[in-house]
Amino acid sequence: MVNQRNSLIEKVKIIHGDNYATIEDTKELSTEEMKELVRFLEQNPAYHSLSTLKILVNQIFSREVDEYLVEKGYEMVDEFVTVYKKLEKSEMVHSYTLKNLHKISENEFAHIWMQSMEASLNVPSSLTMEEHMKSVTVELGDSYKDSCIAIYEGDQAIGVIMPHIEPGTIDEGRLFYFGLIPEERSKGKSKNLHKLALSLLASVFHAKKYIGGTSKNNAPMIRTFLANGCEVKDVNRVFLKKSL
Repeated sequence: MVNQRNSLIEKVKIIHGDNYATIEDTKELSTEEMKELVRFLEQNPAYHSLSTLKILVNQIFSREVDEYLVEKGYEMVDEFVTVYKKLEKSEMVHSYTLKNLHKISENEFAHIWMQSMEASLNVPSSLTMEEHMKSVTVELGDSYKDSCIAIYEGDQAIGVIMPHIEPGTIDEGRLFYFGLIPEERSKGKSKNLHKLALSLLASVFHAKKYIGGTSKNNAPMIRTFLANGCEVKDVNRVFLKKSL
């Protein structure tokens, strides 16, 4: 049984935050293996103290898996679209000012990040901003200051981009968060800023591929992905369990 469960863990990806965990890449599991994974999480004390546990159920699974998760106390909160793009190094000319945590304080960055999450079309996070900042440091380690980047037009902050190499990989680029403050949305800026973020991933962080994602309800972000050459890789149903 131990070896069987270890093989299940090897088939998926588990992202550990400060007080949460996310299970990704479930499409390699069978229905029975998915159920066994849920039982393992339920019985493992390491997951009992987490405030939230999130499982991304790939679209290949039938509603039998959904019903099982509901029986185990999970709630379906979203459908999540994952995209992929092969990256090539290129310098992008732009007029923005970029400031990471070597240039601005964490308080200033956190304030801009919090504004960027206001009225988002994604599912609202259950974490406080303090917990978000702590999660960045836990997931990214010492390099988090390079990845927390505020974007300015002149002296006005307009949003944040958070490019990084996914921990445990060599060249998989991701954005921990990408967003504009509400006043700067619907002005055609998202496409250029996302393109800038991809350029930074390739040229500064040396990523060779990009994995991104957003809620299926976030049509503007999906249009931005497609406009910048990303392809839809997967669609997953998002199940959440709080206070295990």
